[in-house]
Amino acid sequence: MDAVWSLDGAPPTAPVTTVAGLARASPDECFESQPGGGVMDLKLELGQLVATPGALEVLSRSEQSPWDFVRRHAAGDWGDVCAGDARLNDAAVRDGGRLLSVYHTLEGVKLWIITEAADGDGCRAATTILLPDEY
Repeated sequence: MDAVWSLDGAPPTAPVTTVAGLARASPDECFESQPGGGVMDLKLELGQLVATPGALEVLSRSEQSPWDFVRRHAAGDWGDVCAGDARLNDAAVRDGGRLLSVYHTLEGVKLWIITEAADGDGCRAATTILLPDEY
């Protein structure tokens, strides 16, 4: 029952797994059609963008788009992680490691965004938006 979260920000009509059908997309490709896209210094490849049903429900309730958080993550704004985790994320951008960002919706609900480590070719398979208890 996957549905694509449309690039114009329209809410999903069914439980959503795929946020954008841009497998192995560069950050610029993901955001060029988004309002405000292309204005940030985007630091990492995202791979396929996916989200859990719980995260999408929370975003819908707070009337926020997943793009609000994905843009920050791709630009190297790791949100509410501690200083040590921010340093680990900065290193992971350079060496291809796994990245974790922590954000809060307008209603105060915590969201995680995880970008998987790069493969041997330097490609990242996926970036996932989820609630901590869905991990």
